[in-house]
Amino acid sequence: MTRRTDTPPTWDERTQLATFLDYARDTARAKCEGVSDEDARKAPLPSSPLMTLCGLISHLRWVEYYWFQVMFLGEELAGPLTEATDDDPDPEMRTAVDIPLPQLLAEYEEQSARYRRLVSDHDLNATAERSLGDGRTADLRWVILHLIEETSRHNGHLDVVRELVDGRTGA
Repeated sequence: MTRRTDTPPTWDERTQLATFLDYARDTARAKCEGVSDEDARKAPLPSSPLMTLCGLISHLRWVEYYWFQVMFLGEELAGPLTEATDDDPDPEMRTAVDIPLPQLLAEYEEQSARYRRLVSDHDLNATAERSLGDGRTADLRWVILHLIEETSRHNGHLDVVRELVDGRTGA
């Protein structure tokens, strides 16, 4: 796996936020380097049958879509998230086992490039078009921080799943 550093020079706030989100995204991709197609679909945790490398990458892709496009920009919900129910809250993880990991990674990267432009084009204080469940609104800064947290948390899951399916660690 590729060795990277996360020690930044002195940057402005936007650059720091964007760089930390990109670092988390790059870590997610690095966790998937060289994995076989079969192993990318394995769910090694009995209590988490949807937790596969494919499922986690799909989840990260669709979580960013939800926060940037649906919540921040106010677009209509689309894709597998429209199928979410109380009994199936993460359909993007379930359906991902039918999609090759390279395709999921390519879609994630394509979308990440679009969101890099969104982050550079909007003020960090700009408020989301849609409010949170409790009626409060988030600004772009909060959305980015939330996605750094979300992606970093799932990188830990990717690390565990990868080690359990083929013994690889690191990134």
